[in-house]
Amino acid sequence: MGKKDKNKKKGKGAEKTAMKTDKKLAAKQKKMLEKLGETDIADIVKTLEAEEGRIKAITEEICAPPTPRANFSLVAHPEKEELIMFGGELYNGAKVSVFNDLYIYNIARNEWKQLKSPSGPTPRSGHQMVTVATDGGQLWLFGGEHASPSQLQFYHYKDLWTLSLKSRQWTKVTAPNGPSARSGHRMVAAKKRLFIFGGFHDNNQSYHYYNDVHCFSLESYQWQPIQIVGSVAPAVRSGCCIAAAPDGKIYVWGGYARTSTKKDLDRGITHTDMFSLEPDKAGGDKYKWSMVKAGGYRPKPRNSVGCTVAPNGKAYCFGGVMDVNEDDENVLGQFGDELLAFDLSSQSWRLLEVAPKTKPAAKKPVTDVEMADNAAEPVKSVTTTDGIFTVTVGGPGASQAASPFVSTIPSLFPNARGTDAPASRMNPGLCVCKGNLYLFGGLYEEDEKQHTLNDFYSLDLHKLEQWKVIIGSQQKAHDWIDDSESSSSDEECSDDDDDDDDDDSSGMDTD
Repeated sequence: MGKKDKNKKKGKGAEKTAMKTDKKLAAKQKKMLEKLGETDIADIVKTLEAEEGRIKAITEEICAPPTPRANFSLVAHPEKEELIMFGGELYNGAKVSVFNDLYIYNIARNEWKQLKSPSGPTPRSGHQMVTVATDGGQLWLFGGEHASPSQLQFYHYKDLWTLSLKSRQWTKVTAPNGPSARSGHRMVAAKKRLFIFGGFHDNNQSYHYYNDVHCFSLESYQWQPIQIVGSVAPAVRSGCCIAAAPDGKIYVWGGYARTSTKKDLDRGITHTDMFSLEPDKAGGDKYKWSMVKAGGYRPKPRNSVGCTVAPNGKAYCFGGVMDVNEDDENVLGQFGDELLAFDLSSQSWRLLEVAPKTKPAAKKPVTDVEMADNAAEPVKSVTTTDGIFTVTVGGPGASQAASPFVSTIPSLFPNARGTDAPASRMNPGLCVCKGNLYLFGGLYEEDEKQHTLNDFYSLDLHKLEQWKVIIGSQQKAHDWIDDSESSSSDEECSDDDDDDDDDDSSGMDTD
């Protein structure tokens, strides 16, 4: 459920630093684009829009499962046992591919279909999508970004779309006073409204993060003014988790932002705080933020977590990434495989353990001698703390189960897990349908490589006994290209900027 990983040639973690001045970067970028022969990003988007305009008929055909991707949207049909996926991106080490294919997954038949409809949204990633049970079901989509193949250019969207799930027809909704162009934002539907929070805009020359709130009426189809009152508010961020409670209260947790440092570098900030947004008692268009001190389990800091809300009033979260072991120019991204539940009524976290329910063994009478000779020494748990985090090692339920992926990157969030459980990752698709949690794709990094996934799992939330593997994990879901030639070209293009390049490093912005 946040963005991405731009400039992934050297990038690890959730940070990408800026050049000393926008002017020098613009000149360098222009030179590089000329050498690569890459079209201006605005012209690329116009070409894509023209391609969408050439689609004249609605078609829906059975197809193979979606290709590997991250930063896409996965939602459940509000009335049927179907999942809907749109967009995303794949980086293969040399170039990025951005998608606008729309898939519909029939759960009962285990069948994927690809839907093509005239004049729909162009390829993008880092967008947001929700469904509502209106007129046979509606899908709503806002924003996102399109990266050029070289990732030197980015186009951010501020368009709002709706897809009728009954007629399969896209409609672009044009209304004034909407949010600015952005990606990595978050969107929820609550009380017949869409609420959009945060995000960022980055054109590779300058960046800006947001903490604004926008409200769209699903009745009038207009953006409604909203006034935030009080002195409490979340800091700017993208890639956070957002959840709407049944009573309409909206929760925001975690996320990521960048800030400049004294060495003309950027430093990534991974947020750990939580806030709630609700109408102010004064009424009208006034809303008020409140800081939330959640109880229960204390999640580790992370961003780009998959997040979804179930009808039972709980938000489920999986995965995420955090920057660790960073110096002035380099970071290491560590990825999580925790499954968490946040109770929206009690405001408490729970770390979910997925394990088969075992029947207690029949008790065997033993003598005092047998007891003395055969009694096993109790397994002790050792708890350590650094004043911020507490880690418990061993004790009942401890396990050394291995991940399906063999990775040299240590997991930041170790926990007991079965071999069929999803591996550590960021930005997976996550949704709940008819009491089952579904997880698809995402990505993780290993050394200089980025692995983008298309594995697919389900979990019965009533039992929590075992992850069901619908599409198995693959070590090589896509080919990775060592982009040494492009790196050489970059060096040739930057001969005049060597002094500036000494202060640069690359990394990831997170959605």
